[in-house]
Amino acid sequence: MKISQKRIVTAYVFLAVPLVFYIVVRFYPMIYAFWLSFTNWKLVSPKQDFVGFSNFVKLFKDKVFMTSLWNTIKYVLFGVPLVIVISLFLAATLNRVKHLQWFYRLLYVMPYITPLVAVSWVWRWIYQRPPAGILNNLLMAFGLDAQPFLTSMNQSLPAIVVTTVWVNLGYCIIIFLAGLQTIPQEYIEAAKIDGATSRQSFFKITIPLLSPITVFLVVTQSITFLRIFTQVYNMTDQGSGGPLNATKPLVLYIYQKAFRSFDMGLASSATVILFLIIMGITLVQLLVLNKRVQY
Repeated sequence: MKISQKRIVTAYVFLAVPLVFYIVVRFYPMIYAFWLSFTNWKLVSPKQDFVGFSNFVKLFKDKVFMTSLWNTIKYVLFGVPLVIVISLFLAATLNRVKHLQWFYRLLYVMPYITPLVAVSWVWRWIYQRPPAGILNNLLMAFGLDAQPFLTSMNQSLPAIVVTTVWVNLGYCIIIFLAGLQTIPQEYIEAAKIDGATSRQSFFKITIPLLSPITVFLVVTQSITFLRIFTQVYNMTDQGSGGPLNATKPLVLYIYQKAFRSFDMGLASSATVILFLIIMGITLVQLLVLNKRVQY
């Protein structure tokens, strides 16, 4: 073999390692999950009988599944706009800071790099009833009534959304800040010369130029909220997604069906539905939002 051919073979050998890993760890389990969704396999039994679409029919007749599906949608509808808007505002503010900007970046990114289990338990303690809960103690100090938060049907899901937004803010701020620092200052200065205010420059110049980054963050944060699990599992009583399934997302439903009820067929069917939802939302966002993006 020639030296050039040996280099090509060597390159493909090295590329084969991650490819094999991807096939074994990602691609094969995904295909196997699709197969299991059409069976009635119980985890404690080796028997896998083909049942067609009966698992999917059972799911859409299951009130707990429908509640989990709706909860997952609410996590996305509430969480994604909040984290995008707040992080954009904070990034724009931080971009004006000339001194110790690295320090503020570190402060904002700390929650994101902290283990999510630890963050969830800290926020669970913050939401506790008085005298343990810090937040309720603050409310009472200002003469307000203590709130149930995680034990309330109405407040528990927004409380977990707030925690998740707080965790993801640092990541989004860093990405937005990187985008803001790539915008040529000549555009802003030209707008000022033409009489544009800072607000007009922000909405007419800065935000349109950040469209590619906004598309990226909307897609990634939507996937993050669709796959929410750790916060709910650690912040609710015994990881149940309560009270009365008020906070239970699809991933927790899948976990309980697979490893508590040992119904892998039904859990795989729910996994397929979640996969299709994530893929569908991602494609729609890319198709709709990318029309306004000029790469």
